[in-house]
Amino acid sequence: MARKNLLQGLMDEAKAGADTPAPSPAPSAATKPATPRYKKGAIGAVSQSIADLKSRSVSDIDVDLIDMAGNVDRLDHDEADHKALMQSIRDYGQQVPVLLRPNPENPGRFQVVYGRRRLRALKDLGIAAKALIRDLDDRELLIAQGQENTARKDLTFIERANFARQMRDAGYDRKVIGDALHVDKTVISRMLTVADLIPVELIEAIGPAPAVGRDRWLALSGLLEKTQMGAEEAVALISPKESSDQRFKSLLMQIEAKLAARAPSKPKKTPTAHPLKDAVGAEFGRVTWSGGKMVVTFKEETDGFDDWLLKNLSEIHQNWKNQSGE
Repeated sequence: MARKNLLQGLMDEAKAGADTPAPSPAPSAATKPATPRYKKGAIGAVSQSIADLKSRSVSDIDVDLIDMAGNVDRLDHDEADHKALMQSIRDYGQQVPVLLRPNPENPGRFQVVYGRRRLRALKDLGIAAKALIRDLDDRELLIAQGQENTARKDLTFIERANFARQMRDAGYDRKVIGDALHVDKTVISRMLTVADLIPVELIEAIGPAPAVGRDRWLALSGLLEKTQMGAEEAVALISPKESSDQRFKSLLMQIEAKLAARAPSKPKKTPTAHPLKDAVGAEFGRVTWSGGKMVVTFKEETDGFDDWLLKNLSEIHQNWKNQSGE
């Protein structure tokens, strides 16, 4: 009987520990997951096994109990995709669970690790979320979020660059950022270069721009620098009615046009003319230079000189070359 009571007490305590998240310290890069009460021996092994089973089980969670957490990965909200996802969940249910962690600052609530689009659709449908719940510190949360994004392979260059910037600004080093995005330090440096050159509000106004890569974002940053255009002025040039790729292309063209308008125009060269006169000073023609070309114009009263010149021009040219030593 004593052994049965001991086992029952263990099961009750482990279950209570798994169902009721303990308060955690304020989030930081060094925060570690909560440590189970039992660490060693058979009791610790059983307790850990129950916790592991709990982390792999799917729970129904009220969406009103779920808060945002981590970094913002997507830059825009596609209403058509949102409605399509709602219809899919309405017809077939939520097939893929979201990942949550207990909210370290608000016991009884949860924070989303990934699955924001599904949660938005579930909230609008008024349906509880099917979720996996795991104890993750801030670092583990960001790595899990980044790895999920990498696995989907549908985040654009600027979304990944913006995600890397958020991690860097939160104090994470390049190794952690690389682990989260599954890229090396060289790629991270390129991403951060773009994210630092383009104001965040402008990136958000343009959106994900799936057809735009690093080089064109760098070209945009160069134009912004040349025109000394601030984020507010650039955002004002963007039309929300256009697609994200169109917004980028339109903004680039408008800035290029503004830059061209500021460039000093080249002064037009005035054509120079030289009169052709005979031995007594009477003008019988005119030579005009314009655009690198020489035009010879004769008056009507040349008495056939123009025809003679045309017939003998080759010989005249050869005589000139002989005199020039050519």
